[in-house]
Amino acid sequence: MKGPRLQLYVSLNGYLLELATTRFEQALFKSNRVVRLGDIVKLEDSKRVPLNSRDRDARKGPYPYYGATSIMDYVDDYLFDGIRVLLGEDGSVIDESGRPILQYVWGKYWVNNHAHILAAASDYSLEAIYIALQRTPISHIVTGAVQRKISQRNLNKLKLEMPDAKSLEYLQDIFAAYRCNCEENRGLVSLRDALLPKLMSGEIDVSKIDVAQLNSHLAEY
Repeated sequence: MKGPRLQLYVSLNGYLLELATTRFEQALFKSNRVVRLGDIVKLEDSKRVPLNSRDRDARKGPYPYYGATSIMDYVDDYLFDGIRVLLGEDGSVIDESGRPILQYVWGKYWVNNHAHILAAASDYSLEAIYIALQRTPISHIVTGAVQRKISQRNLNKLKLEMPDAKSLEYLQDIFAAYRCNCEENRGLVSLRDALLPKLMSGEIDVSKIDVAQLNSHLAEY
């Protein structure tokens, strides 16, 4: 269960993404052009390395292992360092509205072969491309009746509505705040998960601590 403080971070990040999208759409009214995704990003799919469950069990570590839609595990090494946008390649590739399944990621991490990896390759930041993709229906580039798939070729040909790149500089500050909130959230969750079991088991000496008050405080996280 999420405590009030964790819920606050989730709500705040939801607001930040809404703000970024609203300002992006306002910028479109002032300046609007259609660009091919392949002209503004570089696909780094060739750097992906899948690890099966047995490999991951033998390589437990601190680095997130991303799949098509989320973090699947944590491993002992990383393939990427820095901001990327991940877009589901097969399986769950679009949501109910036909928009792509996206992950905005940063830090050090590993990615398997079920997500396309987008790096910036133009004046447009990855944050701007992330917002543009979030609001763009892509059902027309999805193939496969049983197993849905988005090929590199189709992805590169995808057309996006973009405003002038200089009008989107504010996105850097919004997403910096977003990343900071996520990191604080993760830190609080780790602290809670590490301390509570030890407190409850008696592994930590609490003879001089008001346990009820401490548990109540930690529950806020």
